[in-house]
Amino acid sequence: MPALSEFQNGFAQSLMAPQKHSGIAPKNIDSLAAQPGFSVYRNTLMKGCIDALQANYPAVARLTGEEWFRAAAAVYVRETPPDDPALVRYGTSLSAFLARFEPARDLPYLPGVAQLDRLWTESHIARDETALEAAVIAHLAPEKLATAVLYLHAAARWAWFADAPVFNIWSRNRAVDVADSEIWEPEWKAEGALLTRTHGVVEWIALDAAGCAFLDQCASGGTLSQAAAAARNAQSDVDLQQLMATLLRAGAFNRMSITRARKSP
Repeated sequence: MPALSEFQNGFAQSLMAPQKHSGIAPKNIDSLAAQPGFSVYRNTLMKGCIDALQANYPAVARLTGEEWFRAAAAVYVRETPPDDPALVRYGTSLSAFLARFEPARDLPYLPGVAQLDRLWTESHIARDETALEAAVIAHLAPEKLATAVLYLHAAARWAWFADAPVFNIWSRNRAVDVADSEIWEPEWKAEGALLTRTHGVVEWIALDAAGCAFLDQCASGGTLSQAAAAARNAQSDVDLQQLMATLLRAGAFNRMSITRARKSP
């Protein structure tokens, strides 16, 4: 008899395979997988994984149609079986999969839509935190404001899409009150998005290149001065005061600290 771990691994491999894993799983697993009843377990597992992907990626499924999505999801499941018992986390690499999936070639925005579906899930399951209030930084002296470090809220997620109006496509297909038969043509332009969850519900807003660059710098531990410089580099006409107000109102930050300014040598 093989060790328990070997048996469990072989059993899992055989469940995920369209046919038995001859030569990979232990011989006693091959004989077990050859039994007609084993297909019941295999089909149940496959359906559960596909159902989870459809639940985790509703905008992608709505765009492609259920039949197309479930067929693509079956391919993904065989390539990338779950490695976490919580299926709400399943599908981390679906965006990358769709980017190389030949049947999706005519939908170049689809990987980005999948990325936003994924960011929604990450925001949804992130730990609860309070959002930084604008009043905390409103009265800081300029020299302290420049050296302030803003820490991102645990549920804050953002992305910039330089080649397609991914945010508009995603948000329209994420909404439940938009009729599928309604004709709509997005303006083809670069877009960004910010997703937050400060009141128990995931919310999203459009975010320009400056805003995404600002948050990127904050995420890397940069000061407010450095984040502002990054925003200007990304978009020279950025209104930093308005940008800060937008980010604070959305609940993008959790707390702030003041760093010591370095003395000139």
